[in-house]
Amino acid sequence: MPRVLYIDDDEGLRLLTQRALRRRGYEVATAAGGPEGLARLEAESFDLLAIDHYMPGMDGLETLALVRALPSPPPVVYVTGSEESRVAVAALKAGAADYVVKTIGEDFFDLLASTFEQTLAHARLLAEKTDADAALKASNDRLAALLKEANHRVANSLQLVSAFVQMQASSLDNEEARIALKDTQQRIRAIGQVHRRLYTSDEIATVDMADYLKVLVEELEETWSTPSSPRHVVLDVEAIRLNTDKAVSVGVVVNELVSNACKYAYEEGEAGEIRVSLAQLAERFMLIVEDDGKGTIKPQQAKSTGLGTKLIRAMAQSLNAAIEYGDGPNVRVMLQAPL
Repeated sequence: MPRVLYIDDDEGLRLLTQRALRRRGYEVATAAGGPEGLARLEAESFDLLAIDHYMPGMDGLETLALVRALPSPPPVVYVTGSEESRVAVAALKAGAADYVVKTIGEDFFDLLASTFEQTLAHARLLAEKTDADAALKASNDRLAALLKEANHRVANSLQLVSAFVQMQASSLDNEEARIALKDTQQRIRAIGQVHRRLYTSDEIATVDMADYLKVLVEELEETWSTPSSPRHVVLDVEAIRLNTDKAVSVGVVVNELVSNACKYAYEEGEAGEIRVSLAQLAERFMLIVEDDGKGTIKPQQAKSTGLGTKLIRAMAQSLNAAIEYGDGPNVRVMLQAPL
């Protein structure tokens, strides 16, 4: 039987209500006023609370405010007079679940019992929703932890593969082969950085491109720059987040274009600058890579195996992007794709 606490200063109505509601399936305790009702609430557990409005000393609204301040208050049904719509509205705004207009006769007890039933059903639904939300959050948290662990393992595996490639390159005498393996190693790093961003961030579905590209271009600058032929990569990136697949594709494109510019845009013994920018344009983003070099304006014209060009085209296709090459003496490559 649901336990109900009925607070009313009218002793006769308290007794009548207690008997009538027991016949209707409720276990009813009573209190003669707000202070006594609050004391019982702190000492006992109730499923529902009914509060009369007119009580000496502490009226129903004052009692309701103190009840709502308790750590886990039960739902409240407010009892008002027949001409007290203003009071009923105030009670609902103060946190009452429902209200009942006090009348004389069995109709009042029928209405009170029906309101209790509806209020308790609503409270059960809210409790079930709270439990379901908590279970869903726990499930999502477990999934997020698993995804972070998966990204961690992928990043570690790619780091291991990169180390193998470095060892292989160190054992070769052929310079072209070493450069090809160096390119491969940098491509592996570009992909590995995406997974590193995912397992070190609270956001597991998208990648912060400013953070990702900053690390990527720093690695490219360190890889291709030498004391005699320094290369400086300037980055200008807006606050854009992309999903994992798009972030990988953009990273591979940046890796190929910047590596190509570092290797071929400037003469040996010449300092050079490469500029990378990423900006949002409505529902699209634009990537621009440019330099001030000698004008090797298309990757396929560079002295390479052509793999970089194929990778750029494949990544652009995966992004549903268009690639444009700017006119002029320097290289300017633009890529636009939907977010």
